[in-house]
Amino acid sequence: MDSILKEYILGDMIARYSLDEKQHAGLELYPGDMPVPEKPEKKAKLDGMVQMKLAGDIYQGAYAPGNTLRNGESVDRLHYKSQEVIRENDSQIILTCLRDERGYEVRHYLRWETGEASVEMWNELFNESDRPIGVEMISSFSLTGISPYLEGDGHNQVVVHRLMSRWSQEGKLASQTMEELQLDTSWSMEAVRCERFGQVGSLPVNHYFPFLAMEDKKNHVFWGVQLAHGASWQMEIYRADENIAVSGGLSDREFGHWMKTVRPGESFVTPKAIATVCHTEFVDVLTKRLTDAGQKAVDQGPDPEQELPMVFNEYCTTWGCPSHENILGILEAIKDKGFSYFVIDCGWYKRAGVPWDISMGDYQVSKELFPEGLEKTVKAIKEAGLKPGIWFEIENVGRASMAYEMGEHLLHLDGKVLTTTRRRFWNMNDPWVEEYLADRVIGLLKKYGFEYMKIDYNDAIGIGCDGSESVGEGLRKNMEKSYEFLEKVKREIPGIVLENCASGGHRLEPRFMAATSMASFSDAHECEEIPIIAANLHRAVLPRQSQIWAVIREQDSLKRIAYSVINTFLGRLCLSGDVTKLTARQWEIIEQGMSFYKRIVPVIKHGQSYRFGTEITSIRHPKGWQAVVRIGDDKEMACVVLHTFDGSLPEQIEIPLPPGCPRNVSQVYSDTREEVSVENNLFRYCPKENRKAVAVLFERK
Repeated sequence: MDSILKEYILGDMIARYSLDEKQHAGLELYPGDMPVPEKPEKKAKLDGMVQMKLAGDIYQGAYAPGNTLRNGESVDRLHYKSQEVIRENDSQIILTCLRDERGYEVRHYLRWETGEASVEMWNELFNESDRPIGVEMISSFSLTGISPYLEGDGHNQVVVHRLMSRWSQEGKLASQTMEELQLDTSWSMEAVRCERFGQVGSLPVNHYFPFLAMEDKKNHVFWGVQLAHGASWQMEIYRADENIAVSGGLSDREFGHWMKTVRPGESFVTPKAIATVCHTEFVDVLTKRLTDAGQKAVDQGPDPEQELPMVFNEYCTTWGCPSHENILGILEAIKDKGFSYFVIDCGWYKRAGVPWDISMGDYQVSKELFPEGLEKTVKAIKEAGLKPGIWFEIENVGRASMAYEMGEHLLHLDGKVLTTTRRRFWNMNDPWVEEYLADRVIGLLKKYGFEYMKIDYNDAIGIGCDGSESVGEGLRKNMEKSYEFLEKVKREIPGIVLENCASGGHRLEPRFMAATSMASFSDAHECEEIPIIAANLHRAVLPRQSQIWAVIREQDSLKRIAYSVINTFLGRLCLSGDVTKLTARQWEIIEQGMSFYKRIVPVIKHGQSYRFGTEITSIRHPKGWQAVVRIGDDKEMACVVLHTFDGSLPEQIEIPLPPGCPRNVSQVYSDTREEVSVENNLFRYCPKENRKAVAVLFERK
């Protein structure tokens, strides 16, 4: 029979550590306002709080091999040794030690900071034996007892939520019951059921986000986890009986080609996981608890970023062909409009007749585009009252560059230079590469006085690279050096603003987000679906870090311009497009929107989002409508961002305003005068047109 080792109150959460008769240890999280029965009526076995598989150890049977490496001999040999609480200022770490009699120890860390709505978890494996061990899998987190409130197997009551992602279609919420995933129990409760999913390669958001939520829809309880890791990762939903367990971390040997040798006296630390649990009816409440874990990092970021200033990026103006001459024209059009940053995007380095996307890597300023170098261009940007920014693709080299031929300094796979159709990849562990990038990247930033760097990444390594005990470990180590380079940039250029971009939003994971000030939300530049993607991302990243394109064309109607500008109210405003060709009336609509954006900055910066509207079945051909209600954390302001798409629309849209939302309409922004009302806690709007956007500001009287 299982027994409770210890329970810890962590804000509105409780962490319960349990032991079975063999001294295996399990970990549960549950809401503080919903106590869990000490002896739930379930046919269930305790699931280990650390999941690990060592090479040579016995696999779990019951049809597990090939589906999961969980719960084999390596886990069975881990027994509880000790537990202590380490207090550091406003945080506490619960350190639990598990011991394998063969000389291996795993230290499980759970860290909670006072006032936070989530915890961090990670593991450290120590090899205190006299021989090396091969690690095929080790989790960052593993939670047992998902949905302890349901009797039996809780059939048809547990929903799995994942965030899916494709290029320019990031963040779609996919919700399925356990039964739809064939994770209901077998008749004998012996066969393993496991859904192992994730991402393999150097784009951690190129199929799924490193996110998982589990919902007990009967009792309105959500469990949620994010992984902070920029390379191959995995999550697992597991059951063999009436218990449900979830775990995740680095992709394992089967899923992500990862294996690590830990020699005697060495240790290995896993990436961190962010986890939470809450009692609510809204998945959006759960996701805010996870994304808010990133607030501390951005609060400590560059001072200018605290006001969420507006960005102008010339990419959709010049399409990869910026020059001193066309930048001067752009500056003349946008100066005194209220922008803080002017970003010179890709192409500033390219030779005549060579596309920008195959020539990165050498980073010599183009003599054709900038005959006198970048000095005069940067000076002009500063004289226009803007902070200059510039684009780099640090880790990759294009096939038209000289760097492309520097094979000894590039990543290899199976002994050959790792090559895609357009790019190769620097070996970030090579000291020569570090010096080269310090000169070509940091040196250029310093030389010209750039205060902003957009860091792009437009290809994927795949399963990994040579140079380590496994190709997956080679990929992990290469990515660690990429993180280190970002920190080097920030050390050498204090206060620089870093933008995280990877074909738009393919690196929107917590660790990259913590290392940068903001991120390109997507490569969707002029699409009707931009507000859908931007709203999706409220569940994955802080809106204050989500930089959204508003690309304005000279032929755009006023309705289309307002639609594009209102998109950015779901995050950070970034303008681009035909700004040198716009009429005074077009600029008037843009500037009205920019003024509205500035008013709602406090709500974007700290708030709770709720999404309403039609189920969007096709993101490319959306029908119906969408509204995001975002309430400031201080409850003094709120904003409704509403879009209509194609198809038939209701005569009246009614949205129940969530608790705490102010009811007084302070301002309405669109291309025309729009009537909205609030009555009996319902927001009402009568849509008259497709492809129309309206933004409404609420303030307390």
